[in-house]
Amino acid sequence: MEIRKLNADEQPPMELLLLADPSRKLVEEYIQRGQCLVAEMDDCIVGVYVLLRTRPETVELVNLAVDENHQGQGIGKQLVNHATQNAKQLGFKTIEIGTGNSGVGQLALYQKCGFRITGVDRDFFIRHYSEAIFENGIQVVDMIRLSQDL
Repeated sequence: MEIRKLNADEQPPMELLLLADPSRKLVEEYIQRGQCLVAEMDDCIVGVYVLLRTRPETVELVNLAVDENHQGQGIGKQLVNHATQNAKQLGFKTIEIGTGNSGVGQLALYQKCGFRITGVDRDFFIRHYSEAIFENGIQVVDMIRLSQDL
């Protein structure tokens, strides 16, 4: 598997990006401001993440997604670790990530990769999304914020 920057002449893998964030408007907005990287296997994009500068020495890992047919193979963990190393090489001191309160698998993955819970943005998904989002049979209401010092 190769992880690389999205080329300037390539369209972002919107189908994958929308797996992680159902708001096309939000995805298009931060794709313009961030750095999009893709994971390729056999000339097929199987994963994606976006790094977005939020403060002078802080970057946020947003929109981490793995194609549903390739989940459970460690690709997500490789993407998180790649994002962390990439952020460090770019000179950032802190990397942050947020996930929904019902993302049990994501919360476990991020903590296994060295992230620590730093807070809860209550009602985030109620404020920012017009339609209710459900995951694992639970309504996604709050954003769980995590970070890692680099």
